[in-house]
Amino acid sequence: MLKFITETADYLAAKGFENPEIGIILGTGLGKLTDDIEIISEVSYNHIPNFPTATVEFHKGKLIYGDLAGKKVMVMQGRFHVYEGYSLQDVTFPVRIMEKLGIKTLLVSNAAGAINRNFKKGELMLIDDHINLQGSSPLAFKGVETLGERFTDMSAPYNLDINKTFKSIAKAHHITLHEGVYASVVGPQLETRAEYRMLKIIGADAVGMSTVPEIIVANHLNMRAAAISVLTDECDPDNLKPVDIAEIIATAGIAEPNMITLFKALIKEL
Repeated sequence: MLKFITETADYLAAKGFENPEIGIILGTGLGKLTDDIEIISEVSYNHIPNFPTATVEFHKGKLIYGDLAGKKVMVMQGRFHVYEGYSLQDVTFPVRIMEKLGIKTLLVSNAAGAINRNFKKGELMLIDDHINLQGSSPLAFKGVETLGERFTDMSAPYNLDINKTFKSIAKAHHITLHEGVYASVVGPQLETRAEYRMLKIIGADAVGMSTVPEIIVANHLNMRAAAISVLTDECDPDNLKPVDIAEIIATAGIAEPNMITLFKALIKEL
């Protein structure tokens, strides 16, 4: 893996990805942050050596480098998932590339279903902690200790200082920003009524199919990490209706401006 990381990082450096400061991963329906970036260089995933290719229709599949709020940022417009057939090492490979290029801070967004009945669709949730239900770990491979501490500490996987700043920004901009626990499942099927009840019992406030692997690897690499979920549906097992993916994407789009406001204001302060 070290050979692949070096090869990919060298390719991107040659494409002008010089000294990026902040890495950003944009989730389902959340690609418009790139409209605010003064783009210096962009590369499609399928042109990058050793990179997976996004197969989900609403994930763009581009790596973007440029200026945002006075900082050099590297943005994944579209991410990878285990449900696409990728391994957890594939899913998190871009995070290792970001760190190799010099990034020390990772910001992540996702679309998630609200388990907590006090949370409403269209609102945002700052992730305070997570539950990994993806069946394995992106650190479970031979030779992981050559890239970082095998037994990575996860007592505070989401940076407390960044989360505090996010909350302060949300208050200043009158944005509803809940705080809670995100459960990450494999998917791609949505949850059953019984599964939603289980998730609530074990302490999840929201559920999705991403983010946790990237956060684990960010901690493995001693990066500061933070993540925000856009709540796109309300998962009430007693009143569960068939899922409408188009409606989920539309809800993400409505909530996206608030997420962009938070990300831009945070980046300016970092």
